Amino acid sequence: GFKVNSGEYKVMGLAPYGEPKYVEAIYRELIDLKEDGSLRLNQKYFNYLAGLTMTSRAFDELFGGPPRAPETRITQREMDLARSIQVVCEDVMLRMARTAYEETKRENLCLAGGVALNCVGNGRLLREGPFKRIWIQPAAGDAGGALGVAQLIWHRYCNQPRTTTAGEDAMKGAYLGPEFSDRDIELYLKSEGASYRRLERSDLLRQVAKLLAAEKVVGWFNGRMEFGPRALGSRSILGDPRSPGMQAQMNLKIKFREGFRPFAPSVLLERVGDYFELDTESPYMLIVAPVRKERQLPHTPAGKELWGIDRLNVPRSDIPAVTHIDCTARIHTVCRKTNPDYYDLIKEFEKITGYGLLVNTSFNVRGEPIVCTPADAYQCFMRTQIDHLVLGSFLLDKESQPEGKETKEWQKEFQLD
Repeated sequence: GFKVNSGEYKVMGLAPYGEPKYVEAIYRELIDLKEDGSLRLNQKYFNYLAGLTMTSRAFDELFGGPPRAPETRITQREMDLARSIQVVCEDVMLRMARTAYEETKRENLCLAGGVALNCVGNGRLLREGPFKRIWIQPAAGDAGGALGVAQLIWHRYCNQPRTTTAGEDAMKGAYLGPEFSDRDIELYLKSEGASYRRLERSDLLRQVAKLLAAEKVVGWFNGRMEFGPRALGSRSILGDPRSPGMQAQMNLKIKFREGFRPFAPSVLLERVGDYFELDTESPYMLIVAPVRKERQLPHTPAGKELWGIDRLNVPRSDIPAVTHIDCTARIHTVCRKTNPDYYDLIKEFEKITGYGLLVNTSFNVRGEPIVCTPADAYQCFMRTQIDHLVLGSFLLDKESQPEGKETKEWQKEFQLD
């Protein structure tokens, strides 16, 4: 029931709510999977080559009826189907990786392509696969094709040498997009009649950390925009990971998206092992790892009886806002070299709370692109229940802003994903 070429990533987030009851049917009817990871799909069940839909009537019959209508209630069938598809996807990824290793005997693996955004599968590759190190292109989907075109022209047509610096990530943390000066930001804020305060960097970080520790939601717009689908601390909405109600608040009142979808933690690189079973960096939020056992909470008798989506609001760890129902998290590690302001903000939060991580989600609402300009950020701030906004050196409080002039017609500007 998710939108084609848009909502596929939601399958990964929905999968932990279900059981893998359709795995056998997928292997038997849909996919001919070889030991080396090569595969062939049974086109009897798919319609995308000649029709207007992705799947055929035979697919509907195999899985108990037609697809769920968009925006309707998700049932256990959809959860079980999501889990089954995720299991098969991970199997394919592992087989392909093992084959690549057997043929090359290399220790390092680079991943790109849309499936490389499946961070649950990436986490399994890291834990169970044969490679010592994995690097995943942050713009692994279609957008990353632009990088290939640029490389092709630079090396083949401009005859530039292929050079690399050992130990250096040429993506520079993916902070490759536009940046706006405080002067540009202030000119815009004045044009909107916005109420704001300009603060010195240390004061700004301290005050924002205090707001986050008080469970306020903060829009964070700072430095160069990220390239790729993940917000990495330049165009982010931030919250307190200790708050049991933060996930629901951010999903339903700010992002306007499905309540089952999890949020990621931004964690100080040197602290990642304190919270998660991960001993490497994850700078692009593309690896899922378990929350450490000592941080997980025991299941209550009442919680054990819950099923599917009903398990969503059961606390699972001491960082519930970033712990998915299977006690995992999609991790973003932060180092001072690539994003010093964001790193120092998390350090300030750690000084106050003892926790060196934050809830981090992309600065947008469902269906819209991530905010790029100060105008985008301010409009999103005013249209949602974000409490405070940071634009460069400026701090804005929602309650101090002039009354918004817009109706809810803005919600029709972009199609839902």
